[in-house]
Amino acid sequence: MPVWPPTIIVVHPKERRSKCSVEPLRGREGFVFWKHPRRGTEPLGNYVRLGLGGPQLGPEDAERGLLILDGTWRWAAAMERDFAESPVRSLGDWRTAYPRVSKLFEDPTAGLATIEALFAAYAQLGRPTEGLLDDYAWRERFLELNAARLNRAAARAGE
Repeated sequence: MPVWPPTIIVVHPKERRSKCSVEPLRGREGFVFWKHPRRGTEPLGNYVRLGLGGPQLGPEDAERGLLILDGTWRWAAAMERDFAESPVRSLGDWRTAYPRVSKLFEDPTAGLATIEALFAAYAQLGRPTEGLLDDYAWRERFLELNAARLNRAAARAGE
């Protein structure tokens, strides 16, 4: 199995751990959590940052680490400045199952919950996704909404 750098998840300090979709991954091998604005010891030279507006994450990124900013859309946008050196990669046409209820701010239509984005990135890169969604309340709906996309990814991996 190929080895790649750990996935770094940068959590906004106001993000409630009880509502954080990636919290169950804390302590799991292959994942490192930083609390914004602090950084850990991992160098970001071989990382790409998941976000909107960049080229689509693809095979050329397979050996690179993933940097994921975790917070509300408004907080994540503010955090981006601190990680501008990491090239942005987008995920394509994945659909969220996360029920959005903000009455103050509009979320991007292409936005995913953090755990959904992580799962999608791993699927696109051909990395193991087992267990990533185990604690995600909307797991079944997310997999259902993205079944065709997952089938295409599986078919490509089998080629």
